[in-house]
Amino acid sequence: MEKAIERQRVLLEHLQPIRSSSITPSICVAGDSSAYHRTSAFGDDVVIIAAYRTAICKAKRGGFKDTLSDDLLAPVLKAVVEKTNLNPNEVGDIVVGTVLAPGSIRAMECRMAAFYAGFPDTVPIRTVNRQCSSGLQAVADVAAAIKAGFYDIGIGAGLELMTVDNIGLVLKANPKVDAFAQARDCLLPMGITSENVAQRFGVTRLEQDQAAVISHQRAAAATASGKFKDEIIPVLTKIVDPQTGDEKPVVISVDDGIRPTTNLTGLAKLKPAFKRDGATTAGNSSQVSDGAAAVLLMKRSIAMQKGLPILGVFRSFAAVGVDPAVMGIGPAVAIPAAVKSAGLELNNIDLFEINEAFASQYVYCQKKLNLDPENVNVNGGALALGHPLGATGARCVATLLHEMKRRGKDCRFGVISMCIGSGMGAAAVFERGDAVDDLCNARANNNNNFLSKDAK
Repeated sequence: MEKAIERQRVLLEHLQPIRSSSITPSICVAGDSSAYHRTSAFGDDVVIIAAYRTAICKAKRGGFKDTLSDDLLAPVLKAVVEKTNLNPNEVGDIVVGTVLAPGSIRAMECRMAAFYAGFPDTVPIRTVNRQCSSGLQAVADVAAAIKAGFYDIGIGAGLELMTVDNIGLVLKANPKVDAFAQARDCLLPMGITSENVAQRFGVTRLEQDQAAVISHQRAAAATASGKFKDEIIPVLTKIVDPQTGDEKPVVISVDDGIRPTTNLTGLAKLKPAFKRDGATTAGNSSQVSDGAAAVLLMKRSIAMQKGLPILGVFRSFAAVGVDPAVMGIGPAVAIPAAVKSAGLELNNIDLFEINEAFASQYVYCQKKLNLDPENVNVNGGALALGHPLGATGARCVATLLHEMKRRGKDCRFGVISMCIGSGMGAAAVFERGDAVDDLCNARANNNNNFLSKDAK
């Protein structure tokens, strides 16, 4: 770690404007058409120091069925500061993505969780809701606040307890929706939008079932090999016997929705869940789940001062709107927008985490963007792990960055994306944390006197 910190210190010195021409930035491995350059603002990068999650458990039947939401969030908030030896007093804000619970109630529960986790009353907290992207939106909000100078250190988190909080319908719709087709389509059940994607873009039932099989196989393999141990924080909780009411203390540390024996024959027997002649079933849709995750972000210069190893770099974020009737196509639009914002091209991305809300939209987005399936959801996705709505985005940050760390120099850039109910998509680009240790995008240049093309 000391050598890495020293390399970063030296690199920071190099990244100041200089009088004599020696080293200037070239484009990175992204190619000549990319706008991605190292700049003199290197020390102000927003970096991720830690990213952890709970196990993801089946709602109403899984390991967290008797756990309160504040007790589910507290362990991951505590982990990101304890495991980094960070003083909780230094955290400028905590932002929690959460979807289903009433806003004011969940906000109070999150505040309570922060106290359980050891944060002082001086550290504020708030919630954010952009439906299925809420956890990623929380991370993006914190990154933006750090970049704007509001504070230097923050936590983006996510929480959903679908055992308690259900996906509900609008009880009384505004009559004017009948005159606005897209407003009306905002009220469509998510399963119907999945069927719309399959029908409109020709995604077959077999393709959807195959995606589910692969997701379960990969998640089972990742669990068996111990990959998820790097990101999962064990949670001490209880299980209540529904017959006797007896409470049993348990430690939950393994995702319990994964079915290693899932196969095409078994999935083919399942009936469509939303349309009589449809292709979306319980087997090729994401599971209803409970879970939480937290991500610690700070300015790079602060991390270097503290001697903290850097897990990842937050490079860009994009949220886009799409037709609500086919909301699942969101990642196919959001990913190119986020990649472009990062100054990269799609073929520069080494690893993708795309939320598997439904197999139909997941398959469509992969095909639309012409992605190599071997680089997408390599440890399984929501079809196997589950989709605790507000937590998924932050969970994906933990899963992606720990996998990028394992892959090392063969994996520099990664993307997280998901579709969003009512017709949106979100995506973010991350860089492996130690990628900047190598001066792989610097070269001699005698044409100017500045290290950065932006330095004037």
